[in-house]
Amino acid sequence: MSEQETSQSIRLPDPAKLVVSNSPHIRSGQTIHKVMFGVVAALLPACAAGIWFFGLAALNVLLLCTVSCVGFEELWNKAMKRPSTWKDGSAIITGLLLGMNLNAGIPWWVCIIGAFLAIILAKQLFGGLGYNPFNPALVARVGLLIGFPALMTTWNEPQGGKMMVDAVTTATPLSMAPGAAQVTDMLVGNTGGCLGETSAIALLIGGGILLALKLIKWEVPAAFIATVAVFTGIAHAANPHEYASPIVHVLSGGLLLGAFFMATDMVTSPMTRKGALIFGLGCGLITSLIRLWGNYPEGVSFSILLMNALTPLIDRMSMPKPFGYVAPEKGKVA
Repeated sequence: MSEQETSQSIRLPDPAKLVVSNSPHIRSGQTIHKVMFGVVAALLPACAAGIWFFGLAALNVLLLCTVSCVGFEELWNKAMKRPSTWKDGSAIITGLLLGMNLNAGIPWWVCIIGAFLAIILAKQLFGGLGYNPFNPALVARVGLLIGFPALMTTWNEPQGGKMMVDAVTTATPLSMAPGAAQVTDMLVGNTGGCLGETSAIALLIGGGILLALKLIKWEVPAAFIATVAVFTGIAHAANPHEYASPIVHVLSGGLLLGAFFMATDMVTSPMTRKGALIFGLGCGLITSLIRLWGNYPEGVSFSILLMNALTPLIDRMSMPKPFGYVAPEKGKVA
């Protein structure tokens, strides 16, 4: 076949219209902005429940934490001569999650310190969004818990519907005697605790939104919650007078908030489905051990941070092998 016949039978693309780009070449259409504000939308039911039960004090905490996180992010960007990033929504989510991990009666200056720990220490010093190995809001919560244990473990009594709530302290379901906590109160949110430890229904609605929008892997919250339920259920069956029922452990504390909104963080959780199951199982196991036999009544924050540290190892262990991969023999270089 002549060169002319070949050129006529095979149509080559116009080189001027070829686009050369780096991978990935197939994109989902998701952006950081869409993902972050999808999470914000999922958090709104729980935020509304916290404001309903704890009044304007809860709204002040949420606003102060959010504004402080955005402010510290922009101050860092200016100091480092970087472009503004607050519109991507990541600092807003950190602020909301930080506020959800505090009680309504927390002093204003604790919110600012927490925002500094979350944005500067846990996020920006590691390189910013996508480079932080630990969940920023949880780093702030644990830092504040260690630095100000009395303030971080004093809870306001919920007074649903009152915008001006009296600063009356109360116990959380996890600190009550086994059998004293009411399941109905925990479901609707009429219990003491952090803003994000109240309404289980609101948190479940938010988790459903995240799953519907495909913003999280279902394996993480499923494994996390199931492990806590099974482990605490065994303890309760062995000694019901000392250990609360698994229903109390699932519906109270920060379990649902942590399982749906913090353990599922895309940056600090495993990439694979198998890894997500391992991650959730580890979080549930550590949470149960701390709740049942540790010095703290709550263990969600510590468990997620510990598993964040193991995420690179979990990813390495659970990463699927490429098709046709043959493991090198011992003593030989691949």
